[in-house]
Amino acid sequence: MNIEGFRDYCLSMDGVTGKIPFGKFAHRFDSLLVFYVLDHMFCMVDMDDFTSVSFRSTDEEIARITERYSAVTTPVNKALKFWLRVNLNEDMPDSVIYSCVRRAYEIIKEKYSKKNTE
Repeated sequence: MNIEGFRDYCLSMDGVTGKIPFGKFAHRFDSLLVFYVLDHMFCMVDMDDFTSVSFRSTDEEIARITERYSAVTTPVNKALKFWLRVNLNEDMPDSVIYSCVRRAYEIIKEKYSKKNTE
Protein backbone atom coordinates (compact mmCIF):
# COMPACT_ATOMS: atom_id res chain seq x y z
CA MET A 1 0.00 0.00 0.00
CA ASN A 2 1.25 3.48 -0.81
CA ILE A 3 0.00 6.94 0.17
CA GLU A 4 -1.06 7.91 -3.37
CA GLY A 5 -3.17 4.81 -3.87
CA PHE A 6 -4.67 5.12 -0.41
CA ARG A 7 -5.53 8.79 -0.96
CA ASP A 8 -7.13 7.98 -4.33
CA TYR A 9 -9.18 5.20 -2.71
CA CYS A 10 -10.53 7.49 0.02
CA LEU A 11 -11.32 10.31 -2.39
CA SER A 12 -13.15 7.91 -4.71
CA MET A 13 -15.96 7.55 -2.17
CA ASP A 14 -18.95 9.83 -2.69
CA GLY A 15 -18.65 13.22 -1.01
CA VAL A 16 -15.19 12.68 0.52
CA THR A 17 -12.75 15.54 0.93
CA GLY A 18 -9.21 15.54 2.22
CA LYS A 19 -7.81 18.28 4.42
CA ILE A 20 -4.71 19.02 6.48
CA PRO A 21 -6.46 20.72 9.41
CA PHE A 22 -4.08 20.32 12.33
CA GLY A 23 -1.02 22.24 11.12
CA LYS A 24 -2.45 25.43 12.56
CA PHE A 25 -2.06 23.90 16.04
CA ALA A 26 1.55 22.75 15.67
CA HIS A 27 3.98 22.40 12.78
CA ARG A 28 4.46 18.68 13.54
CA PHE A 29 0.86 18.08 12.40
CA ASP A 30 1.38 19.59 8.92
CA SER A 31 1.55 16.14 7.39
CA LEU A 32 -1.68 14.70 8.87
CA LEU A 33 -4.13 14.16 6.03
CA VAL A 34 -7.70 13.74 7.27
CA PHE A 35 -10.56 12.43 5.16
CA TYR A 36 -14.06 13.78 5.75
CA VAL A 37 -17.59 12.95 4.69
CA LEU A 38 -20.40 15.36 5.58
CA ASP A 39 -17.77 17.54 7.29
CA HIS A 40 -16.87 14.78 9.79
CA MET A 41 -13.61 12.83 10.02
CA PHE A 42 -13.60 9.14 9.24
CA CYS A 43 -9.94 8.41 8.48
CA MET A 44 -6.47 9.96 8.82
CA VAL A 45 -2.90 9.23 7.81
CA ASP A 46 0.51 10.85 8.16
CA MET A 47 1.71 11.64 4.64
CA ASP A 48 5.37 11.91 5.72
CA ASP A 49 5.33 8.69 7.74
CA PHE A 50 2.82 6.43 6.02
CA THR A 51 3.23 3.50 8.40
CA SER A 52 -0.27 3.46 9.89
CA VAL A 53 -3.88 4.36 9.16
CA SER A 54 -6.39 5.59 11.76
CA PHE A 55 -10.11 5.21 11.18
CA ARG A 56 -13.51 5.38 12.89
CA SER A 57 -15.22 2.18 13.99
CA THR A 58 -17.78 0.88 16.50
CA ASP A 59 -17.26 -0.75 19.90
CA GLU A 60 -18.23 -4.16 18.53
CA GLU A 61 -16.00 -3.89 15.49
CA ILE A 62 -13.06 -2.57 17.55
CA ALA A 63 -13.26 -5.60 19.83
CA ARG A 64 -13.49 -8.03 16.91
CA ILE A 65 -10.66 -6.43 14.91
CA THR A 66 -8.38 -6.04 17.94
CA GLU A 67 -8.77 -9.72 18.83
CA ARG A 68 -7.91 -10.82 15.33
CA TYR A 69 -4.96 -8.59 14.34
CA SER A 70 -1.85 -7.60 16.26
CA ALA A 71 -1.36 -4.66 13.86
CA VAL A 72 -4.14 -2.78 15.67
CA THR A 73 -3.13 -0.16 18.22
CA THR A 74 -4.82 2.75 19.92
CA PRO A 75 -4.79 6.10 18.14
CA VAL A 76 -2.10 8.62 19.03
CA ASN A 77 -4.84 10.91 20.35
CA LYS A 78 -6.58 8.84 23.01
CA ALA A 79 -9.53 11.27 22.94
CA LEU A 80 -10.59 9.73 19.63
CA LYS A 81 -13.17 7.34 21.05
CA PHE A 82 -14.25 4.66 18.58
CA TRP A 83 -11.05 5.02 16.53
CA LEU A 84 -8.40 2.43 15.71
CA ARG A 85 -4.89 2.80 14.37
CA VAL A 86 -3.56 -0.01 12.22
CA ASN A 87 0.13 -0.42 11.54
CA LEU A 88 0.72 -1.16 7.88
CA ASN A 89 2.73 -4.12 6.58
CA GLU A 90 1.91 -6.31 9.56
CA ASP A 91 -0.71 -9.06 9.93
CA MET A 92 -3.75 -7.13 8.63
CA PRO A 93 -4.04 -7.50 4.84
CA ASP A 94 -4.40 -4.33 2.77
CA SER A 95 -7.80 -5.54 1.54
CA VAL A 96 -9.07 -5.69 5.13
CA ILE A 97 -7.68 -2.22 5.87
CA TYR A 98 -9.49 -0.86 2.81
CA SER A 99 -12.70 -2.57 3.96
CA CYS A 100 -12.35 -1.02 7.42
CA VAL A 101 -11.84 2.43 5.91
CA ARG A 102 -14.94 1.92 3.73
CA ARG A 103 -16.85 0.87 6.85
CA ALA A 104 -15.61 3.99 8.69
CA TYR A 105 -16.92 6.10 5.81
CA GLU A 106 -20.29 4.32 5.99
CA ILE A 107 -20.55 4.78 9.77
CA ILE A 108 -20.02 8.54 9.53
CA LYS A 109 -22.15 8.99 6.43
CA GLU A 110 -25.05 7.09 8.00
CA LYS A 111 -24.78 8.90 11.32
CA TYR A 112 -24.68 12.42 9.91
CA SER A 113 -27.07 11.83 7.00
CA LYS A 114 -29.76 11.07 9.56
CA LYS A 115 -29.00 14.27 11.47
CA ASN A 116 -29.27 16.34 8.30
CA THR A 117 -32.77 15.03 7.57
CA GLU A 118 -34.17 15.66 11.06
